[in-house]
Amino acid sequence: MGSKLGGEDDDLIADINITPFVDIILVVLIIFMVTATTIVQSSIKVNLPEAASGEGTEATSLGLTLLPDGELLLDGESITPLDLRARIRSAKASNDDVICLIAADKAVAHGRVVWLLDLVKSEGVVKFAINIDKSQMVPSDPATRGEGRGILPPAPNEGG
Repeated sequence: MGSKLGGEDDDLIADINITPFVDIILVVLIIFMVTATTIVQSSIKVNLPEAASGEGTEATSLGLTLLPDGELLLDGESITPLDLRARIRSAKASNDDVICLIAADKAVAHGRVVWLLDLVKSEGVVKFAINIDKSQMVPSDPATRGEGRGILPPAPNEGG
C-alpha cells in the first residue's frame, strides 16, 4: 500500500528564492543614494551679482572665405594674410570671444583650408566653424554610405 509515513515529501521545490536578489538591489540602491548626495554637496554654489545696467558679451564673428583662385576674403572683402592677422588681433583686443566662420569653395585644396585654420589658431582664436552646404550632406544610414566596406560615397557632382 502506498502510504507515506513521517511526513516525507519527494516533490522537488520549484520556487525561485528572490530574497538574495532583493537584498542586493537594496544595497545598490542605498549606495547610489549615498553617493548622489555626496556629488550634489561637492558642487560649488555661486551667487552671481546682479546689475541693472549690465550688458551681455557677444562673440565677435569674422567671416573668412577661401576662393578657388587663392583669394582670401574677410566679411566679403579681399584681405592679405598679414592684414588678416592684424584684424584678428584688433578683434581680440576689443572682445576676447572671437569666432571665425570659415567657408571654402569645393575646388580649394585641403591644405589651403588647414593653412587658414592654422593662421586663425596662431592668433589665439579657439572658436571656429566651417560652413557647409547641408543639401550635399552624406546620408546618415551606414548602408547607403558604404561604411565598413572601404567605399566612399560619390562626390555630389559625380554621376552614379
